Amino acid sequence: MGFTKFGLSDHVMKGVRAAGYATPTPIQSLAIIPALAGKDIIGSAQTGTGKTAAFVLPLLHRLAASPASHVRGHHPRALVLTPTRELAQQVQIAVAKYGRFLTLRSVSIYGGVSMDNQLKLLKRGADIVVATPGRLLDHMQRGSIDLSHIQILVLDEADRMLDMGFIHDVRRIIAKVPADRQTLLFSATISPEITSLAANVLRNPEMVEAGERHNTVEAIEQHFYSAPREAKIDLLLHALEAEHMQSVLVFSRTKHGADKICRRLDRGGVASVAIHSNRTQAQRDRALEGFKAGKFRVLVATDIAARGIDVIGISHVINYDIPPYAEDYIHRIGRTGRAGASGDAITFVGHDDHQYLKRIEQFVGKHFPVKKYPGFTARDVQVPVKHETHTPPHAARPQQHPERKPPHGKKRTPFSTPRKKSPRRVLESFSSDRGGAGWSNY
Repeated sequence: MGFTKFGLSDHVMKGVRAAGYATPTPIQSLAIIPALAGKDIIGSAQTGTGKTAAFVLPLLHRLAASPASHVRGHHPRALVLTPTRELAQQVQIAVAKYGRFLTLRSVSIYGGVSMDNQLKLLKRGADIVVATPGRLLDHMQRGSIDLSHIQILVLDEADRMLDMGFIHDVRRIIAKVPADRQTLLFSATISPEITSLAANVLRNPEMVEAGERHNTVEAIEQHFYSAPREAKIDLLLHALEAEHMQSVLVFSRTKHGADKICRRLDRGGVASVAIHSNRTQAQRDRALEGFKAGKFRVLVATDIAARGIDVIGISHVINYDIPPYAEDYIHRIGRTGRAGASGDAITFVGHDDHQYLKRIEQFVGKHFPVKKYPGFTARDVQVPVKHETHTPPHAARPQQHPERKPPHGKKRTPFSTPRKKSPRRVLESFSSDRGGAGWSNY
């Protein structure tokens, strides 16, 4: 029966067929029916399993069934909160794709771009707003949006929003949304923090879960290779050529590291581009489009992009830096093996990374042996050693200068060699993509 079993409206079904979909995924089969009935939902599913359509389709159906009132203006009726701008764009695309035969208006608002165009779109009126928390709060403070008419609230990738320190922003936003609403919370993992949040913002929710919790996608082959820090770039270049990889997503722990990897790949003749929070929205869009079009063989990203990248055909995900959080590992490798396709995930494990590997093994309930990469031998890297000047025993005491007679009328002072000023220490620093308030406008 496919999607026809849900009872979606003709116009929504027309959008589904135009998008080329005929068979719902497990999470869609579990979530759509209770969502259409107006129930609150906690949905858990692995990445790449069609979760976005699981809430977009019932949202479109319900809004189309109740036409907008004359106060549409700054009063949207549905709000979707996402942790990153890439994910906001992805949801906005899904809304436009499935709702192409409806008269509903939607707008996505996120940081990193000028607010002017967003202000114009909001002034025209929107039924659906897809937003990141920080930029939405900016609009709320300006008075350019009013959430008092929200009927449906969606918290997408809720665990990621908590990881990124958005919990206080999310609670401030929810406080402005009517209590009499439908709330749909979707998360790749269900942690105690998610359970606590759900208890406060959902009413008698129905739990729908596709696949075993904490399990990674079965279609993904996972490999762990030993790689000293100084040999990782050589191993990356070797692996790219040895396995003839063509569409590869490489994860770095930091923005500084992502840029460094990208430069080394370029010097090695591998077309690559980096994407992280220091890039402007235009730069990030060009990077993604270039990667999708095959202009770049490798996309180097930080965890900000782990859930916002939805590119068909990524054959390999390489964890250049193993993530310190097991949940991030799941989200990273979920960029490959999507929609039933196969994929490979490769993780480089350095000397100091075994504690993180242990967390991943505990999280997924599986042991991963760390092997040597076939055919790769790390080059001997000469680490410069700073040689200290040792004073010989017989010269342990400084040589005494002969006493000099002071000029007439002046006191005698001991002779000493002036001390040389130590050079100023310059601390090189970089910022991680993880964490708290620094994310407020993303």
